[in-house]
Amino acid sequence: MLCLRTGGWLPPDHRVQKKWLEDIVKHVDNNPKDFHPVIKEFKQMIEGDTRLYLLFNSMFDQVPSKKPYGSDPAGHRQVRDYHHMLQLLNHLMTTAPHWSDQEHGAGLVGLPINALFDWPMGTPSGFAIFLDPQVNAMLKKVLNVWGKYLKSPESAEVLGNDSSCWFGPTGRKDLTTVANAAKGTSHSFEEMFVCDPSAPHYGFTSWDNFFTRAFREGVRPVAGPDRDDIIANSCESMPYRTAYNVHRRDKFWVKGQPYSVVDMLGHDELAEQFVGGTIYQAFLSALSYHRWHSPVSGKVIKVYVKDGTYYSEPLFEGFADPHGPDPLGEGTGQAYISGVATRAFIYIQADNPDIGLMCVMPVGMEEVSTCDVTVKEGQHLKKGDQLGMVRI
Repeated sequence: MLCLRTGGWLPPDHRVQKKWLEDIVKHVDNNPKDFHPVIKEFKQMIEGDTRLYLLFNSMFDQVPSKKPYGSDPAGHRQVRDYHHMLQLLNHLMTTAPHWSDQEHGAGLVGLPINALFDWPMGTPSGFAIFLDPQVNAMLKKVLNVWGKYLKSPESAEVLGNDSSCWFGPTGRKDLTTVANAAKGTSHSFEEMFVCDPSAPHYGFTSWDNFFTRAFREGVRPVAGPDRDDIIANSCESMPYRTAYNVHRRDKFWVKGQPYSVVDMLGHDELAEQFVGGTIYQAFLSALSYHRWHSPVSGKVIKVYVKDGTYYSEPLFEGFADPHGPDPLGEGTGQAYISGVATRAFIYIQADNPDIGLMCVMPVGMEEVSTCDVTVKEGQHLKKGDQLGMVRI
């Protein structure tokens, strides 16, 4: 699972994100271009449905035109209305997340579309919009188009050696520091990850190829490889929460965010077996490793991906709170999105009968929502075998 600012996906200082968005708005306003076909379809969907037209208009109207809610020097909202939103999306679909030394130390904007929606999604109308199945189906189309660009050679332009690129002095240093910190090592980037530092872009063919980079053999030894009573962490992640004796159904959308097993597991027929069980939840880092591995040896019983939300956050984090919206947004709504977001289910029957049936459930969030599962039902896994990866 992913956490926005805590995991380094967005700057901890909201002013950095605001400045980034100001620059994007200025560029788009000064360089208008025709809409991509998928953005035209998005526009037609909004304008052809009275309910959506009302919600998208009111979503931006409900963001106060005052500090700190993203106003420009004239006091206007940075993202003015849904048409302006579409113009910005149109631009972002042909850009890859870049490194900036200006953002170094304050964080990077690794989720540019989330930065665009940050305040609007905290409004009452935003809550309705980003839960809407029709809107999420359209957002999936938009994100798929962007994902196609991020797999193109053009997207690798941000993987150069200057200060605005990921392999500039600061970018490479931070990538290396984060990867070494997890194991307490002192390796270079090329010693840890499969790459070719002598080739352009370190041998990565695209942004996606870089984002899903693999560790070299032996860099991450599996915990207790010959002991089936040890459950390994399935990904390079930071713990978020552990819950015991979890309920079958609960109000996961309220403060406290209790886990609701049936909702988390998408009403799957296997969900009842996990009632009263234990949930361990963690999130990935923007600068770290984005693949998942099997925590136990066992047989894959069932595997599939369930479409869900991309930018939904609970109402208690938005403008409904009398103290104002939580700038961390979904970052503090981790348990909530486990019941609504796009997610994968990998059910594994452990070889150790004391462990039994477990479910590894990668949860997408914001742009990082493609759960690419690489195992199949019936496959027997050895602890540490790859399960898949998350993609932007």
